Amino acid sequence: MCPGVGKTYAMLRAAQQERAAGTDVVVGLVETHGRSETEALLSGLTVLPRKVIAHRGTELTELDLEAVRARRPRLVLVDELAHTNAPGSRHTKRWQDVVELLEAGIDVLTTLNIQHVESRADAVHQITGAVQQETVPDSVLDLADELELVDLTPETLRERLQDGKVYLGERAAAARENFFQESHLSALRELALRYTAERVDRQLRELRASTTKQTVWRSGERLLVGVGSSPFSTQLVRWTRRLAAAQGAPWLAVHVEPVTPPSPEAQKLLDRNLALARELGAEIVVSPGPDIAAALVRAALQHNATQIVVGKPRHAWWTRYLPGGSLVDRIIRLGGNIDVYVVPAETGGRPLTLDDLDHELRSGAGEYAWAAGTVAALTLAATLLPANYYLAAGLVYLLAVILLSLRVGRGPVLMAGVLSAVTWNFLFIPPRFTFRIEKIEDGLLFGTYFVVALVAGQLTSRIRAQALAERRREGRATALFNLTRALAEARSLDEAVFAALRQADALFNARTSLLLAVGDGELAPHYAGSLALDDKERGVADWVFRHRRPAGRFTDTLPAAGAFYLPLVRENHAVGVLGVAVPREASLTLAQRDLLEAFARQLALSVEREHLRDASEREKLLAESEKLHRVLLDSVSHELRTPLAVIGSALENIQDAPPELRAELVREARSAAGRLNRLVGNLLDQTRLESGALRPRLDWCDARDLVNAAVDGVRDSLAVHPLEIVVPEDLPPLRMDFALTEQALANLLLNAARHTPDGTPVFLTAGLERDGRRVFFTVADRGPGFPLAMRERLFKKFERGDAARAGGLGLGLSLVRGFVTAQGGEVMVGENPGGGAVFTIYLPHTAPQNPPPE
Repeated sequence: MCPGVGKTYAMLRAAQQERAAGTDVVVGLVETHGRSETEALLSGLTVLPRKVIAHRGTELTELDLEAVRARRPRLVLVDELAHTNAPGSRHTKRWQDVVELLEAGIDVLTTLNIQHVESRADAVHQITGAVQQETVPDSVLDLADELELVDLTPETLRERLQDGKVYLGERAAAARENFFQESHLSALRELALRYTAERVDRQLRELRASTTKQTVWRSGERLLVGVGSSPFSTQLVRWTRRLAAAQGAPWLAVHVEPVTPPSPEAQKLLDRNLALARELGAEIVVSPGPDIAAALVRAALQHNATQIVVGKPRHAWWTRYLPGGSLVDRIIRLGGNIDVYVVPAETGGRPLTLDDLDHELRSGAGEYAWAAGTVAALTLAATLLPANYYLAAGLVYLLAVILLSLRVGRGPVLMAGVLSAVTWNFLFIPPRFTFRIEKIEDGLLFGTYFVVALVAGQLTSRIRAQALAERRREGRATALFNLTRALAEARSLDEAVFAALRQADALFNARTSLLLAVGDGELAPHYAGSLALDDKERGVADWVFRHRRPAGRFTDTLPAAGAFYLPLVRENHAVGVLGVAVPREASLTLAQRDLLEAFARQLALSVEREHLRDASEREKLLAESEKLHRVLLDSVSHELRTPLAVIGSALENIQDAPPELRAELVREARSAAGRLNRLVGNLLDQTRLESGALRPRLDWCDARDLVNAAVDGVRDSLAVHPLEIVVPEDLPPLRMDFALTEQALANLLLNAARHTPDGTPVFLTAGLERDGRRVFFTVADRGPGFPLAMRERLFKKFERGDAARAGGLGLGLSLVRGFVTAQGGEVMVGENPGGGAVFTIYLPHTAPQNPPPE
């Protein structure tokens, strides 16, 4: 629930029970906070040493992830799941350590306070006023096989705080007056209980999904109300909300989508009813199906709804003769042990009309005309038959009814069946032109025809409606499958967005736009969108993003907008907005909007996955940066300390040294000062390169002067290496930055002198390529050389060869490349045919039009 309830104690007690059962249990990290009763439960458990991390002069201890993975226990205890690891750890958060252990096949027992659950952080802030800096994503908690609530009453918890069992001293007094107020603890307790109840409810649904679901399980009350396009649905929604509030139960608003789309007026009324239900806290469910009663009962079984709320029919005399009775009768008959509440309509309501019939019986006037015309045409054709062929006329009528059921609704089929039976009796069954039937066999034939025509026509029509509903469901499932596959195959967020928006364009015959959150609550449109948004539309999108609710066209919020906007919501916060603009004459049905919401959820999942990937990369980069920072500080401090120590030692001893040693001390001090100067110069040059402040100053210069200057700068280092210099006498003047090129050559010569055995030669060559477009400078040695895999990374910052001697920061070759690249050239490394390495600098060359004066 919150600090002090005994989570760690309960975890250790569970660990002892597992150990007693023979499970291999180890303690990865447990915080006992000095409580003796908690420390006593560690007895008998294997406790792994913690990892010590040095940070800013102090030593911090964290979970040793590698030690746990190497030990590979069956169960490991890791306390305080929301903890932030010390800088330099593999992961920033401890829950990331736990996820890695789970992926390695190691079970984890851990603890967590309700205020650290990501989806509850905002609620905790509103209750306590405390901003939670450490949170755990709900998706991590979804990985848990079991969740145990450790609960105490607020009074008991405040007593523990008073007794010093939670905090001590001034911290306990401050907590009692702030976070541990009784009202705060009661609210946190309710949050924890509700979170646990919601998890149990989800598990119950998943368990029931694997069963036949022939009945509801009364583990808790849940209400379901059917919502349609009738004005009476508004009253039903409000009544159900009052009943759910009185019972403290969740509730669902279910709309059964008809086979034929509703009229624009009916669609608007339906939208208002569903919007009202959503605002009042209902979970919206859309279920396609030709049978309203069966669909409502099916939804109740799927969601374990124990009560169904329907409206009381406003009976007309003829509704008693409808097939199967009224909607309420069929729900009661199909519902089994589900309670059914029948709510009467408001007094003064309009009487029942044909428009209030089940949508299975509603059809347009054209379908009724088509059915009546077909019966009339067959009647005219049948009058040409001989009088004793009345049986053939009946078979033709029956065939017509069945064929009509493939084209028109159930109402016209019912009318055609009755009309054809009456016409057949009156015009063809003897005695003709009467409704009297004299023969028993003719009466049986007529009765059989009447039943067969109605049953066959109705069954065929129902099968057709079910096929249409199944095709719609299949289309929805196919669209979601294609979207999910496209998002899974996308290698980046841009590819995922592009694929999703193109599918939405084709599926809804619309133009789409996606705006993603950037910076501090700002929205930026993605380039893949086919819908351009003006300032007005951007304002609607901003409203949707801030309030996390749909708005725009087809809604009651900002309905004058040109597009329909949906928020992309993950973990109770918006990550973007999806906009869809259909042609003006078109509209979005409820099923299409439901499919769009599914699209938005999938897109939000992809955006969140990309954000998590970016966060993971940033964390890795920060960890590497922290590591590099420490290595760099250690290396720089060492490199600075060494020449400073030499200079200091020389200055201390030079006064008392005999004359013959003073020259040697001065030489050593001068050499150390030169080394120190090069080190500081390299650091400053690297800073200039990275900041973009380095600008080459090109001028004509002589290659021999350049080579001599570079050699003079490192002559002391080259003292133990024979140096061979080859510069053609006829080499023309070169246009380059003298200082940068000199420094580059000096760094290459210094590398060759430092990292090759004493006495081995170093070769320096300059020349012009045959085509005269580039000049080259080559520095070769007889050292160990470099393998192919190492050659490219040699030019990165702080990289050193595998066989390099100790000392140096690894900046020399990085600076060489930077200086050469700044002049439009390149530097290459290769293998010296006689053994060793060859570094070649290539710089662009253009012959001077007017040679510079000597």
